[in-house]
Order: sequence, then structure tokens, then C-alpha cells
Amino acid sequence: MGEKTIPVLPCQTLLPVLDFYVALGFEVTFQQRSPHPYAVVERGGIQLHFFGMKHYEPASSYSTCVVRTDDVDRLHAEFRSGLKAVYGRVPSRGLPRIGALRDTSHGVRQFLVTDPGGNCLRVGQPIGQDLHHRAAPKDPFGKALHHAALLADSKEDPEGAARVLDRALRGEGKTPSPAQLFRLLVLRGDVALRLGDDSAAAAFLAQAAALDLTPGEREAVRDDLGRLEEMPG
Repeated sequence: MGEKTIPVLPCQTLLPVLDFYVALGFEVTFQQRSPHPYAVVERGGIQLHFFGMKHYEPASSYSTCVVRTDDVDRLHAEFRSGLKAVYGRVPSRGLPRIGALRDTSHGVRQFLVTDPGGNCLRVGQPIGQDLHHRAAPKDPFGKALHHAALLADSKEDPEGAARVLDRALRGEGKTPSPAQLFRLLVLRGDVALRLGDDSAAAAFLAQAAALDLTPGEREAVRDDLGRLEEMPG
């Protein structure tokens, strides 16, 4: 069987969307202006189609598609590098933006990238056979990290993630492990950046960077260390 599914995604105007995908390493393989705006971009085995809608609102978009890869770390690094070369920075909030790379609770190593048209690509690599969401850990800090990561990176609700993380960081008589504290602070700094609170982000990230972690703890928070290094401040 030779079937293939290709997403057709909306945008207000084609040019900024096409420029964005060129920055990610895609090639524009087709473009027309009439009878209606339409274009195709391709990169390796990824093919995306776009159509123009004059009154479309990118900020209100729910358009999304899943991209499966066998090397998500490489794609994330190459996408970030391409965006930085073209935009002069790696956009992490607003439109367009690219999110952090992490292992999700549903067995996929994933990052989200959202184009100027508001279309979200969930780029992931399966790391397990069961794609159902795992139950949250029992301990309060693991539970907070679980729910905050879902809110920040899957539901794109940084305000909700901030509330969960702030409750966890207050401790309420309990103390997180050094690795948990590091992860809480890095994610809280990331969320603050997305909310436009750069001074709070710098404070959270500075606290994280000041923690003295053992080699074993550093290995346990490897993705979060990478996240800290990628963020400004």
C-alpha cells in the first residue's frame, strides 16, 4: 500500500511562514498566488502544505500535526541553529517559537515548534512501546514537575505551570532533592521567560545554576542542564 498523509495547514499570509520553514532547513517546492494562495515545503521525509486565509488569526490557531523522527535530538539542534542564524535569536515565546526538548510522560521524546501562522508541529521520537500517559509520581515534587511540564510543553499554558511550580517551590514543610529542585527552578525560569518576566526568569535560572550537583544528579537532569544552557540570562 502506498498511502501517505500530508497535513494542509492554514496561515494568514504565506511569505513569513515559508521564510520560517526555510530557516528550519526546508525547501519551498511549490507556490502559487491564484486562484488561491498555496505552497508546499519539504525537508527529508517531512512535507507540509499551506493555504492562505485573509481573515485567519494565527494567535487563535489550534492547527497542529505530529512529525515522527528517529533522531529528534539532531532535528531540535538543527532547527534551533537555523532559527538563530536567520532571526538572530532562538524564539521561545510568541509567534514563531520553538520549545524545549524533553522526554514526555507518554513515551515520546519531543519538542514543539510553532510557525508564524500559529501551526504547531509536535516533533517526536518514540522511546517506549506504550503511548498512554503515565500516572503522576506519588511524591509532591515529582508530581508537580509532571503536571507543570504537561501544562507548559503540551498544553502551552505557562500561567498554569507557574502556579504549580510556585506551590512546589514554597515547599510547605517538605524539601525536594537537589535534582528535583534543579528541575523545578529551570522549568520555572523557562515559564517566566514565556510569560515575559525576564527578571524573574534570571533569578530562577541563577538559583539553578548555583546548585552543586553530583555527577549522578547531573546525569539525571541532563535535559534540564541543556535547557538551562539554551536559555538567556
